[in-house]
Amino acid sequence: MRNAVSTVKNHNPSSEGPKYRVEALAKGLKVLGLFSTTRPSMRVTDIAREAGYPMPTTFRLVTTLEQEGFLERTPDGSVRPGTGVLALGFAALQGLDLLQTSAVELDHLAKATGGTVNLGVLTGDQVLVVARVQAYPTALASNIRVGSTVPAVFSSIGKVLLAFLSDDEFAKTISRSSFAGNWGPKAVQSIPLLRAQLETVRVDDFIVQEEEAIPGLSSVAGPIRDASGDVVAGLNVAVAAGLYDSERLLAEICGPVVESCRVISTRLGWG
Repeated sequence: MRNAVSTVKNHNPSSEGPKYRVEALAKGLKVLGLFSTTRPSMRVTDIAREAGYPMPTTFRLVTTLEQEGFLERTPDGSVRPGTGVLALGFAALQGLDLLQTSAVELDHLAKATGGTVNLGVLTGDQVLVVARVQAYPTALASNIRVGSTVPAVFSSIGKVLLAFLSDDEFAKTISRSSFAGNWGPKAVQSIPLLRAQLETVRVDDFIVQEEEAIPGLSSVAGPIRDASGDVVAGLNVAVAAGLYDSERLLAEICGPVVESCRVISTRLGWG
């Protein structure tokens, strides 16, 4: 009996690797992972090609995900992430100390500046928007919402996050393909130019950006640090570029952004 108990205690399911992998689940997650801001919807044939699955397998995966609310049909017959994905995302995000700690300050910052406040974290070479507060309803950048992703190389939040990566982390995160897509008219288009911007972020601890991510949109962003001093998130205030030149951004938006970053970082234990 002692040997039997010993065998049970020493049993480690993780050591059996693939035995515990559910292939159907893995394939379904891969399908969901194909969608992005630049590719918000896809046809089933495109999903099959991108995922490398046979059409019958892809059709069954899509149908199941659709029935469970994780995909939904668009009027043209394509599919896109459904409310089930958002529900899971919000449930996870609501438990983050970062969101709970920053909620009041984000609201205060939006009212103080009259702009739209975004809170984001880095995921790969993208910025994931995890909170968003608008002081006033506006159609400007209305396609950006909680759960949206934006290429970090074009986002002011992305730049304050990239600025504090090590050289190795930066090299693993950013490549030439990170600059793909059509973005703002002043968007940086090369790694050397991006690195020059990141150097100013490290010196100033904020960045002023005009029409790089989205035409007609300017912003000021700063980093948020945790108790260890690591940059764990970034926030920005976005305003209409036509109303704010660089001098006005510095005079009216920069100070409140820097102060809100300091307040949230202090609440997370920094300093």
